[in-house]
Amino acid sequence: MSKETKKTGGFSLREPEFYNIWRRIFLYLVTHIFYMIRFKFVYRLEVYGRENIPDNNDFIIAANHLSTLDPPLICAVMNRGVAYMAKKELFENVFLRWWLNWLGAFAVDREKLGVSTIKTVKNIKETGWVLGIFPQGTRQEPGEISHITKGFASLAKSTKCAILPVGITGTQEVKRIPFTGKIIVKIGKAIPYSDNVEDMVNKWGQSIQNLTGFKYIQNVHA
Repeated sequence: MSKETKKTGGFSLREPEFYNIWRRIFLYLVTHIFYMIRFKFVYRLEVYGRENIPDNNDFIIAANHLSTLDPPLICAVMNRGVAYMAKKELFENVFLRWWLNWLGAFAVDREKLGVSTIKTVKNIKETGWVLGIFPQGTRQEPGEISHITKGFASLAKSTKCAILPVGITGTQEVKRIPFTGKIIVKIGKAIPYSDNVEDMVNKWGQSIQNLTGFKYIQNVHA
């Protein structure tokens, strides 16, 4: 086991066989049934742009981030498994570790994306799953697209994956009464990978601005 893998508790490297049929069934039950009932019944979910989802697995889903509802939401509207990065500290909790493992997540060190992260993303491409990521790093208030980390674009370059921009609005509003919320998900056209990381980041920001109506602020952080 490498030093890097030890730092992330052994949960940073996922082999293709990790993403098996049982995890896919578990993910489907959690997102397409349990969460989708809430999304449809309470939030009146509307999804646009499904035709922009590539037929292959050579892409990374990159969405803006407003709420803890965003990860299951993205999984629910996609036609395949979505594996997320999770900060390594979350795997220290026994229940969370079990939950994240079954949802296909893998541990990362937020300070530095290691070799195992790139290898895991490449391994995911060999399965029926794709990587899901939030370039803003953490939840932000609606209205602006800012504080974007460019690691997602570097991953796209390293793994030769396109970037599929997904714009989310409405998940930040906590609703429990039926038909009182409104979530809109808009899927944009895939951004081809290139050697120009900054260009991919800017194209993603501009695309999310068009999809959400939020203002894109070009203050990229490494």
